[in-house]
Amino acid sequence: MKIFTILLLITSLLSAIDINSASTSELITLHGIGPKKAEAIINYRATHCFKTVESIVEVKGIGKKTLEKNRANLKVGKCRE
Repeated sequence: MKIFTILLLITSLLSAIDINSASTSELITLHGIGPKKAEAIINYRATHCFKTVESIVEVKGIGKKTLEKNRANLKVGKCRE
């Protein structure tokens, strides 16, 4: 499990995380995002589409400081239909 976590961390450092499709495991590699906030992001995107990286602050518990700490590691991909 530790090796898997380390690999995810390295992967996240090398490529941005798509907040429209990232798994809980991918999201928790971000600064200030634990399992509960990761689930909040996933629950939010079940009914909303992130059109910009900045729209992540619409998720309860995610503020501007968290956005700024992670901005370089985030991207928004295609929305699910």
